[in-house]
Amino acid sequence: MILGKVTGTVVTTISHPHYDNRRLLVVQPLTLPGEPAEGDFIAVDNTHAGIGDTVLVNREGNGARATLNLPDGCIISVIVGIVDSLYLEA
Repeated sequence: MILGKVTGTVVTTISHPHYDNRRLLVVQPLTLPGEPAEGDFIAVDNTHAGIGDTVLVNREGNGARATLNLPDGCIISVIVGIVDSLYLEA
C-alpha cells in the first residue's frame, strides 16, 4: 500500500476487457521531504476519487484482483481509499 495524489485521468478508446467500465487515474506517489520522487503510475479507481485527492493505493496484483473480484484480472494497482487527512510528525 502506498499514499499518492491523483494528478489526472486516462481516457482509452480500446482497452483490455478487465478495464471495461472502470475509471483509470494517474497517481503520483507521495514521498517525504528529501526523498527522491518516484514516477507516476495508472491505477483503477474503486472509490470515486478525483483529481487532487490523496489516495491509498494497493500496488500488489493479488490484492488488487481480490478487491475487484477478478481472480484472473490483469490489474496491478487499484485505489482502495481516499485519505481525509494526513499528519506527519518530525
